[in-house]
Amino acid sequence: MSSPIPLLVLRGQPVLIDADLARLYGVTTKRLNEQIKRNAERFPKDFVFQITAKERANLRSQTATISLQATDSQEDALNWSQFATSSSSRRGAVYRPYAFTEHGALMAANVLNSPAAVKMSVFIIRAFIKQREILTANAAILKRLAEIDKTLLIHDRALCDVYHKLLPLLSPPPLPPKPKIGFQSGG
Repeated sequence: MSSPIPLLVLRGQPVLIDADLARLYGVTTKRLNEQIKRNAERFPKDFVFQITAKERANLRSQTATISLQATDSQEDALNWSQFATSSSSRRGAVYRPYAFTEHGALMAANVLNSPAAVKMSVFIIRAFIKQREILTANAAILKRLAEIDKTLLIHDRALCDVYHKLLPLLSPPPLPPKPKIGFQSGG
């Protein structure tokens, strides 16, 4: 059983780290990064960016905590990202991974030739189509809810007017004046 691919939030957007994306596409991280460098014009900064040392330290502590809590076996523990498990004698001390936004992940699938990358590219496009369909359906629902809300406000005002007109009718009539007791000089 392989561990889940962690979707992280960096700089306010969901991203995948290069090692996780490479594993998802069935290639090595080195090969993924080589293809990204060879096709740099396809990867603007809003598609992929190298994380800072501070972001790396934060992610390292978060991922280490997650890996201690979430893994069941030694095999799962070995599948976590390189930056969380690599030793300083290897490239972990210097290496700052790349973070891929959803557009960068799709573009990476397009520049890689692995069967897994091709399948993921098709999957991602289908997921975007499905998401667009859901958003369109949600927009129609929101429009209908706005119409219902407007109708309810009109009905609410009408009911308020009826209530204020009926209120005097619902109050008991004033009591008739009582005759005064005793002799009255009338003039």
